[in-house]
Amino acid sequence: MQETIYLAGGCFWGTEKYLEGIDGVISTRVGYALGKKAGKEVPLLETVTYEQVCGGIGHAETTEVVFDTEKISLAQLLQEYAYTIDPTSLGRQGMDIGVQYRTGIYYTKESQEPIIAAFLKQLQLEYDRPIVVEHLPLLQFIAAEEYHQKYLNKNPNGYCHINFAKIAKKKQSLVNPNAYPKPEKAILRESLTPLQFAVTQENETEPPFFNEYWQTQAEGIYVDITTGEPLFTSKDKFQSSCGWPAFAKPLDPNTVSEYDDLSHQMVRTEIRSRSGNAHLGHVFTDGPKELGGLRYCINSASLRFIPKKEMEQQGYGEFLPFL
Repeated sequence: MQETIYLAGGCFWGTEKYLEGIDGVISTRVGYALGKKAGKEVPLLETVTYEQVCGGIGHAETTEVVFDTEKISLAQLLQEYAYTIDPTSLGRQGMDIGVQYRTGIYYTKESQEPIIAAFLKQLQLEYDRPIVVEHLPLLQFIAAEEYHQKYLNKNPNGYCHINFAKIAKKKQSLVNPNAYPKPEKAILRESLTPLQFAVTQENETEPPFFNEYWQTQAEGIYVDITTGEPLFTSKDKFQSSCGWPAFAKPLDPNTVSEYDDLSHQMVRTEIRSRSGNAHLGHVFTDGPKELGGLRYCINSASLRFIPKKEMEQQGYGEFLPFL
């Protein structure tokens, strides 16, 4: 049985490219969509151009997805969609900023609504900040110009805001979050030092160069100070002039969450731990190219280092191969 859903996830070039490769997806088409609320504010148009959408008329860059429900359910398809977005970012995905880049799930069948609502409710449990994905009946969908259709198939080196390699790794979870439950805040206040509590719970930043691990070179694993969840390894650590511990990547991409950080009049990507929701630091794109080009700049106060020789004894023996 076929169903259709409309998904807005930032620039529709990348959204379509990712979704069309999912088993069970029959066809995709990109266009400009309005949900019911937006339709009350913006008059419906018979035609819409890319230039008008970029001018802020209220439409969202959206991908029409026709899928086979015997191969993939709507809930499973929405999970795939969720891999490609930051659901807490309003009017921005990646480096694309504007109302046309908002996230949204637009449906045409009432039977789809409770499935979408349940999915978003579950997704909210993974984030500390409110999810801002629109959840509305589709009022209008106008197909985009032909050159936008299957754009990345026609232009393999074209711009894409989605990190496909990161999504592939994210699907392969290495760390079980249920093994590292988050303690109550009162317990953390007692067990952490004042600096550790301020950094992890209040988003403070420790002084550069005068912190515990920025120069550490010993072999071992770095875990979340609040839960013990494994985050980084010495193998991926490199010396950086920033004054804080720097890593090329997390041990498991699933153990860290990314958020837009617009504080201090800058646009940065904040990194928080998955199970503990502890503030860790930020990730930047100025890391060593030979290591992938990323620099996870992390507060020492957010971490606990376990030397290689103690990992087995402390219950982290399964992660020794990653060193």
